Amino acid sequence: ALGAIPPALASETAPFTQAAFDAAIKAGRSVLVEVHAPWCPTCKAQQPILSELAGQPRFRDLLIYKVDFDTQKDALRHLRVQNQSTLIVFKGGAEVGRSVGDTSPTSINALLSRAI
Repeated sequence: ALGAIPPALASETAPFTQAAFDAAIKAGRSVLVEVHAPWCPTCKAQQPILSELAGQPRFRDLLIYKVDFDTQKDALRHLRVQNQSTLIVFKGGAEVGRSVGDTSPTSINALLSRAI
């Protein structure tokens, strides 16, 4: 799924599970939680921006967990998320930023930068 990007230079993207998320947070990893829905046009607009940023070497240590807005209601409650297209970044075990409905490459880059 990463195409031509060498795995060592790309962020890892995985489906959200509470156990994996908790382990990453406990370990102090840099984490992006991406809340998306297949029917959401804003989420679709965020995808190429997030893919582009995730491929940059400076974000290679960022773990990306995708939460399905329609099916992962427990995760939404745990993360206090009310809308799809929500991006939440964590660093050192704590939330350091979040955005909803953002499709600006500049501000999404700034948000992700808080996690590294």
